[in-house]
Amino acid sequence: MGRKPTRANDPAISPDPIPIREARRAQVEISFENQSLLGALFGQFDANLVQVENRLGVFIHARGDKVVIEGPEDAVARARDTLQTMYDRLAMGQDLDAGAIEALIAMSNEPTLEGIISGERESPPIMIRTRRKTIVPRSATQVSYMRSLARDDIIFALGPAGTGKTYLAVAQAVSQLISGSVQRLILSRPAVEAGEKLGFLPGDMKDKVDPYLRPLYDALYDCMPPEQVERRIESGEIEIAPIAFMRGRTLADAFVILDEAQNTTREQMKMFLTRFGQNSRMVVCGDPKQVDIPGGDRMSGLADAVEKLEGVEGFGTIRFSAADVVRHPIVGRIVEAYEGPAA
Repeated sequence: MGRKPTRANDPAISPDPIPIREARRAQVEISFENQSLLGALFGQFDANLVQVENRLGVFIHARGDKVVIEGPEDAVARARDTLQTMYDRLAMGQDLDAGAIEALIAMSNEPTLEGIISGERESPPIMIRTRRKTIVPRSATQVSYMRSLARDDIIFALGPAGTGKTYLAVAQAVSQLISGSVQRLILSRPAVEAGEKLGFLPGDMKDKVDPYLRPLYDALYDCMPPEQVERRIESGEIEIAPIAFMRGRTLADAFVILDEAQNTTREQMKMFLTRFGQNSRMVVCGDPKQVDIPGGDRMSGLADAVEKLEGVEGFGTIRFSAADVVRHPIVGRIVEAYEGPAA
């Protein structure tokens, strides 16, 4: 098959190869039953195979429905698992793009990769189904997070941008709203000002706060058709509002998400958590290293709540790092440059 130049000739094709310790050379051959999926599996000009080659330092040769992988033993095993998982995703009707492949390559270093994607034999696959897509974990930490979303009453999701904290929470909320296990979806954020005062912005209160809530709308539209989102907002099934609007309420039969929680005060966080009602679930998302409120970290309601409540029954705490960033690979390198390499 014809290919575009590999990374040796075009450094823009992929990030730096993942270091693989010295090992014996190996060669394996794998075959794929459904040949109609091979075009999507290999990518245009074999771009997907080139991506795996460059990241893992192996050589991949496709012959019909068979693929031969050569290289260091560990790298060959990771490439085999990655290609098999790519094929399995396509067979389940899921999307396969460069970001998904990058995540699968990173996850191939996890000893439970097959279990992560396919589920253990005695349990169903780990996934979230929404109206528009089926979502599977893209990192090992996302596996723990998705399990916590399905199990715990209140979840703290901590870590940098691009790790899927808010997106997966919204997807789980949409899934439960569609299935009828909750009656309402409530999305909230602190409207922290960044230079301008809200009073000087044009429009009514909705116009003033909507820019702060835009990321929540974006996640919703990615999981549900826009007309359904608008209809459910009008009916009250979906509510998107600043945290101040939560005061004095009891949020029963609801999936409640607080985003950018590092910018709440201690009083706001206590108020929010005590809104918890019967048959509800809460997810509190935030990056403890991006506090924008006066007083910084020591005044953050998120840090205070995690310190007080971590380990308490019914609470789950998931910590993401730069290694879990699932946006463009350069985002992970940006986070690492600012915060240092992940432990």
